[in-house]
Amino acid sequence: MNKSNLEIDINVIGVMSGTSLDGLDICYANFIQKNSKWFYKIIETQCINYPQPLKMQIANAHLMDANFFVQLNTDFGIFIGKSVKTFLDTYSAKPEIIASHGHSIFHQPEKKLTYQIGNGANIAAETGISTVCDFRSLDVALNGQGAPLVPIGDKLLFSDYDSCLNLGGFSNISFNKNGKRIAYDICPVNFVLNYYMMKIGKDFDEDGMTARSGNIDIKLLDSLNELNFYKSHGPKSLAREDVEKEFLPLIDSFNLNVEDKLATYCEHIAIQISKNIPEGKIIITGGGAFNKFLIERIKNNAPNCTIYIPDDQTINYKEALIFAFLGVLYLYDLPNCLSSVTGAISDSIGGALYKSLKLI
Repeated sequence: MNKSNLEIDINVIGVMSGTSLDGLDICYANFIQKNSKWFYKIIETQCINYPQPLKMQIANAHLMDANFFVQLNTDFGIFIGKSVKTFLDTYSAKPEIIASHGHSIFHQPEKKLTYQIGNGANIAAETGISTVCDFRSLDVALNGQGAPLVPIGDKLLFSDYDSCLNLGGFSNISFNKNGKRIAYDICPVNFVLNYYMMKIGKDFDEDGMTARSGNIDIKLLDSLNELNFYKSHGPKSLAREDVEKEFLPLIDSFNLNVEDKLATYCEHIAIQISKNIPEGKIIITGGGAFNKFLIERIKNNAPNCTIYIPDDQTINYKEALIFAFLGVLYLYDLPNCLSSVTGAISDSIGGALYKSLKLI
């Protein structure tokens, strides 16, 4: 049976918690496959703010001992489950499954280690709806990077664009090359920008105004562009560990004010992106798409690209939408992780299913 020719019409909830801890993104969407082509419709979306104690626990989870870490995995799963249950009740949503990315705490694929908290069993128990989670582990076990996972969605749902650029905690690019989907992380974005904004008591740099008011430090810019990460080729990914080990110590070794650090780092982002995006039509999503100064610098450094900024809903919820789509692919035994992207020994159907009998 050719599964790519299946006729599918399914409603799904996708849940995503990004590195920058902006909140829990919930996307309720419909997916249709007809005549081997996929279509989607976003029905409802919501971002749930984290209670401050939970936000701090997640931010410091990598420092916890085993007992507290396992408890947080459970507690966060319950939080996701209750949040989704409230969403379901509010919007009278009736998804067939929930697909949850959780929140990445550890990601060291060279050690075959990756872990996203938010226990799927608790999500299924709280909602009464079967839940797919843990999308990265199988790919890492297959010698892959376990990231990025979004490119399969870019390929099948956003094929009208030559490339897809996400500006979240990290930037990543996805495009077709020689008949294969290629994708990788480019550089940290909001993980670094928000870190320095918090130093002056703000969560983020609205419209990039703080960065715009600063001056570029050429020595810091050159040092950032010489980091070892940019010298490696092929499938590669970034994580919190890389930022804390390489990026932040380098930036802090320069005696600069926050404005100059942000101006310099935005230019660094723009330069690295310009080196990695192919010519053509590119769609930009993720929180960084709202940073007007950053978008200006990217356009300035990549004049041969036609940059498209979609509606706010797509900007904010594209990743949650695509994790919902990964859940659909899992449910129908279709590959949802591409070895051409991650470097794994084969494509795979990543995820773990907690199957509810809807007793709640």
